[in-house]
Amino acid sequence: MRTGGSRAWLTVGAVAGGLFLAVLSTTLVSVALPAIGRGLDASATDLQWVVDAYVIVYASLLVAGGVLGDRVGRKGVFLLGVGLFAAGALGCGVAPSVPVLLAGRVVQGLGPALLVPGSLTIIRTTFEDARKRALAIGLWSTASGLSLAAGPALGGVVVAGLGWRWVFLLNVPLAGILLAVAARVVPRLEANPPGARFDWGGTVLTTVAVASLTAGIIHGQTAGPAAASVLGAFAVGVAAAAALVLWERRCRAPLVDLSLFARPAFVAANVAALVVFFSFVGAIVYFSGYFQQVQGRTPVTSGLDVSAIGVAFALAAPLSGRLVGRVGPLPPMLAGLVVGGLATLGLLRLEPDTGIRAIWWDFVLVGAGIGACLTPMTHTALSAVGRARAGMASAVHNAFRQFGQVLGVAVLGLQVYADVSARGAVGGRLGHADGRRFVDGLHHGVLLSGVALLAAAGLVAVLSLLQRSRRRDPRRDAAR
Repeated sequence: MRTGGSRAWLTVGAVAGGLFLAVLSTTLVSVALPAIGRGLDASATDLQWVVDAYVIVYASLLVAGGVLGDRVGRKGVFLLGVGLFAAGALGCGVAPSVPVLLAGRVVQGLGPALLVPGSLTIIRTTFEDARKRALAIGLWSTASGLSLAAGPALGGVVVAGLGWRWVFLLNVPLAGILLAVAARVVPRLEANPPGARFDWGGTVLTTVAVASLTAGIIHGQTAGPAAASVLGAFAVGVAAAAALVLWERRCRAPLVDLSLFARPAFVAANVAALVVFFSFVGAIVYFSGYFQQVQGRTPVTSGLDVSAIGVAFALAAPLSGRLVGRVGPLPPMLAGLVVGGLATLGLLRLEPDTGIRAIWWDFVLVGAGIGACLTPMTHTALSAVGRARAGMASAVHNAFRQFGQVLGVAVLGLQVYADVSARGAVGGRLGHADGRRFVDGLHHGVLLSGVALLAAAGLVAVLSLLQRSRRRDPRRDAAR
């Protein structure tokens, strides 16, 4: 199985399908918010929580979900995640009111918290050969690119043709098919180490820390970063994070092995992940807003315009996986960050009336650059540890990605809407003056994203040099 036979590649397809569903759910729901608001008479705050409930649960339980797979078995936890995702989607699809819809979103968020780190761990333990593992990770990464590319346009079609409930109900048969396939092809991988205790104290502290910080960032978009509730959430998050460090240093079987962060390659991969998703997802969200709110395009046409980013991402990720197997992870990671950063800065020439024909190749380069660096950074994060801690490494890496996504949407949103007089409850078209202010804010966000990607490239280069110097002295490296 671990030699890369046909069943191993079927396993990659199955676990990549789980990632596809998790990412697709976010993009589909974002497009459906106006229809949900009309259908359930929901307020703007209600609609914000339709998105946030899923994101907060997903982000805050990622680390616990990954380590749980290490402790009790990766396949079972992955299947449980798919099942919870389907159950939550069904509850959302039949919800008669906003509270029921939000409860369904909470359950749905539990799904990716279990299946996303589990999917990556299954790849790590299935492929012993580094080249085949890099290719498998590239294919896994392609799933998120495809969902980002297809999500906005597909969401518009589903809402227009079937209604907003099918944005959720569509996930149920897809998850059922995935469950049947995964149950058959995914190998049953034993827990590592067998019988190890689960760190409940670390789980509680991690969940509180991530949930509080995530909620504070999200709430800061509307209340402002200096609001008492936002500062309170940040204070709780920082206090929980500090307590987590103290707890994990004394725990015999910690949820997160803090010694991993003494490895420059692991730190580089995770910092790059945070910056990449900060920039990339923010681009998807706010360029979709640009086409709809400034230019008045429909969700379907704006989704098709932005899909150039996701398509290029999906094509570049598996090619980058092949390249990692030949030249190692550093060259494609650095090249991707630099290309993505420069292409993002190229979008500073955007104006309120700029059409897709003038900027499509910038979108392609942004997507290709991000896709090129995503596979090597994921490969690096997993390769920094042995198989026994693959779930932990996967969970931490995915937590950085998810936290970067939340941070990007929030921080770039503050930039984009800083001087816009009214966002509109569900993203209606802006007037001429506010459209100009939206684009000016978008310039600020683009500048911040591009500079962040280039800075991440510099940091990765420095940490990689430090990692190489450590390899020359084997006494400084812990046994894998």
